[in-house]
Amino acid sequence: MAVVAPLVGWLIPGAGHLIQRRWIRGVVLMFCIVCMFMLGLAMQGKVYTPNSGDLLDMLGFIGDLGAGGLYIVTRMMDAGQGAIHRAVADYGTKFIVVSGLLNVIAAVDAHHIALGKKK
Repeated sequence: MAVVAPLVGWLIPGAGHLIQRRWIRGVVLMFCIVCMFMLGLAMQGKVYTPNSGDLLDMLGFIGDLGAGGLYIVTRMMDAGQGAIHRAVADYGTKFIVVSGLLNVIAAVDAHHIALGKKK
């Protein structure tokens, strides 16, 4: 469970907690991460792609990749690839990155619960 929980939690936000029967925490994390990601897309935020260019773009990609399955599905649909034309789109980009980082923290939390380090 210590390996499965964080992997499932990374792929599907909140699922690492749900498979460990932490229902409330799992549902709250799933709701928050998915809503932040979708709000970011609705604000026409940019979804970063892997490149060897600017350092900030690489950090943005790492943050976006943290969203797991949401990032994969978004890239398959080719969403979030437009240029940022409005100020609100910059906020949307930040929402997408923060949702990925929150998902990484949630996966690490699921790992700690599986190890018994945390309740």
